[in-house]
Amino acid sequence: MQSIFFLNLCTIYFFMYILYVGFQLQPMRLGKLENLDLSSNQLNSSILSILSGLSSLKSLDLSYNNMVTGSGWCDLKNLKQLDLARNNFGGSLPDCLGNLSSLQLLDVSDNQFTGNIAFGPLTNLISLQFLSLSNNLFDVPISMKPFLNHSSLKFFSSENNRLVKEPAAFDNLIPKFQLFFFHLSSSPTSEALNVNIPNFLYYQYNLRALGLSHNNITGMFPSWLLKNNTRLEQLDLSENSFVGTLQLPDHLYPNMTELDISNNNMNGHIPKDICLIFPNLHTLRMAKNGFTGCIPSCLGNISSLSVLDLSNNQLSTVKLEQLTTIWFLKLSNNNLSGQIPTSVFNSSTSQFLYLSGNNFWGQLSDFPLYGWKVWSVLDLSNNQLSGILPRWFVNSTQITAVDLSKNHFNGPIPKDFCKLDQLLYLDLSENNFTGYIPSCFSPPSLIHMHLSKNRLSGPLTYDFYNSSSLVTMDLRDNNFTGSIPNWIGNLSSLSVLLLRANHFDGELPVQLCLLEQLRILDVSQNQLSGPLPSCLGNLTFMESSTFVSLNAGFQSTSIKEVYYETMGPPLVDSVLSLENDFWFNFTEEVIEFTTKNMYYGYKGKVLNYMSGIDLSNNNFVGAIPSEFGNLSEILSLNLSHNNLIGCIPATFSNLKHIESLDLSYNNLNGAIPPQLTEVTTLEVFSVTHNNLSGKTPERKYQFGTFDESCYEGNPFLCGPPLPNNCSKEAVLSQSVPNDEQGYDGFIDMEFFYISFGVCYIVVVMTIAAVLYINPYWRRRWLYFIEDCIDTCYYFVVASFCKFSNFRR
Repeated sequence: MQSIFFLNLCTIYFFMYILYVGFQLQPMRLGKLENLDLSSNQLNSSILSILSGLSSLKSLDLSYNNMVTGSGWCDLKNLKQLDLARNNFGGSLPDCLGNLSSLQLLDVSDNQFTGNIAFGPLTNLISLQFLSLSNNLFDVPISMKPFLNHSSLKFFSSENNRLVKEPAAFDNLIPKFQLFFFHLSSSPTSEALNVNIPNFLYYQYNLRALGLSHNNITGMFPSWLLKNNTRLEQLDLSENSFVGTLQLPDHLYPNMTELDISNNNMNGHIPKDICLIFPNLHTLRMAKNGFTGCIPSCLGNISSLSVLDLSNNQLSTVKLEQLTTIWFLKLSNNNLSGQIPTSVFNSSTSQFLYLSGNNFWGQLSDFPLYGWKVWSVLDLSNNQLSGILPRWFVNSTQITAVDLSKNHFNGPIPKDFCKLDQLLYLDLSENNFTGYIPSCFSPPSLIHMHLSKNRLSGPLTYDFYNSSSLVTMDLRDNNFTGSIPNWIGNLSSLSVLLLRANHFDGELPVQLCLLEQLRILDVSQNQLSGPLPSCLGNLTFMESSTFVSLNAGFQSTSIKEVYYETMGPPLVDSVLSLENDFWFNFTEEVIEFTTKNMYYGYKGKVLNYMSGIDLSNNNFVGAIPSEFGNLSEILSLNLSHNNLIGCIPATFSNLKHIESLDLSYNNLNGAIPPQLTEVTTLEVFSVTHNNLSGKTPERKYQFGTFDESCYEGNPFLCGPPLPNNCSKEAVLSQSVPNDEQGYDGFIDMEFFYISFGVCYIVVVMTIAAVLYINPYWRRRWLYFIEDCIDTCYYFVVASFCKFSNFRR
């Protein structure tokens, strides 16, 4: 054991306890150990006690564990490489860390360390060549002042920390280091600084990778960085505030493989000589700027170019047939137009094609597809395309995500769609598709499906019956008929069910209550009837992550070669943290739902928090189930425009998170439960046009913000904000519990009989008094009575004679 120089215990769980006990008992027996790897275990801080006897240790890897405190490494005077990444360390860096004078590599990324690094132990570690501080809570001076004397420093990474400004006096200090790798970005939650590029970069001439994203840096594009660093391989200036045109130097940069200037405020034309200046580009991202004009066709001649993202600009001209060799091509949201050439779809290289949000027109030509074509993403949405879908679309083609929404495609959905058994995402919404959904269409892996705003019809027979992975089913605004099928309860992953504005009838199936992941249910504007299923109150609507992010990615050009040149073969895995992986979402899932009297589109992480039920504009009858009060996590509930009766359940006071409650246009009666004032999250409330009576809820909390329009159409409601005040009787009647009240309709029958009798007596006495006082009217009244008697007599006699003649 004493002769062991390298010990790798990475990713060992079962034997870890035995080894740990052994080290405790005889730690000195490993006194010659130089390299120890304990990464990717479930170790806590107590394991650090074994380090006391490892005096010869030169590299220690404790990454990917569960440590929260500790400084057991501080006595290892010969330590050169220390990896503490991806633990749960917090607080300031231990001061004793500054005693490790031989330390060349330190990785504390992905922890919870805090404090300003200018006042910590890092300033003493002048032998450092590699330092990674990313994804902590550090305050990092943008001037790099704490490290100006670290002449050996080559690799520095501080992403997702808080950047702080130093006094202007430090801006002109010349550093002693010459960096190879430098990444500096601020935390998304920190305040924007509005700074210029750090001055110390003017004195750097050996940079291979430079990342300054997410810093809100202002000014013109820094072409001087390219001039000073001719061996630069990666340049990331995205998510800043650079302005002006893209001015490139005349020098050739054959080492440049990745250039990202997306999400800035740059404008003008893309330089035509960009292909000559960067002949070996692998990734070019210039999205979300204001570039205009044409897309250089020469980009298609760069054989190494795999990723080109020019989306969200104002580009107007492109020759798509010359860009067919690019693996990932995103030109969405520009001003491009024309027909899409066949060669774009027949390319053997292209797998990700985004042309959405442009003005491409015409039909998609059909052609024979030779071989097996793999499409990961095909997004042609929001254009002017028309016609029926071509057969090549599905024949001999493997597609993962398809978005053809917001076009003018027509005809039926082809039965060939049943062959797309690898499909994860499908959006054909806002077209003119007609007919039935093919009954065989039930991709087992389908996650998100949007067919809304077409002219599809017929019943839902067994469509999607086997799509157990389905999270979103959007069939809004079509002409579907029949009942909602019972098999919908088998879709165990279903989180969003949108059937709004169709012609579904029958009762709401109780099988909906089996959908434990359901968060948004919209069956409004149909002809559904019957009582509301009380079991809907069992839905939890808890925050979840059911909206699976459909993404893909690739690893960017590695910086490993530079690391090997500088530090030799890696003894810890910190070099892997320098690899800038490029991840992107296939498509962005957007769910439209009506709440707070507005139509909203929910997307991104917000979807995991949104929840609501909309059963409005149907023919539901009966009382509102009191079990609906168990929906304590729901944000929106709309039961308006139905035929519901009975009282508003007092259990609605348990809806502690609800923001919108609409019960208008029903036949609800009784009083509004005063307990509703306990719901302090309510923003929109409506009980208009019902038969409610009694006093309105006390004007406190959110109910103090609701005006008269929330209660109108209930003539027997009283109290503020309504103009009619409540009588004492009305207040008393409201305080009587519903089960002790008698007839709770509009009219008090006892009061009706008494008032009718009094009015009848008053009218008779008035007529008698007038006849007694006025003799002329009295004579006219007697003549009138005599005429009536004669008329009735002759009518009876004549009728009797006719009846006698008829019998003869």
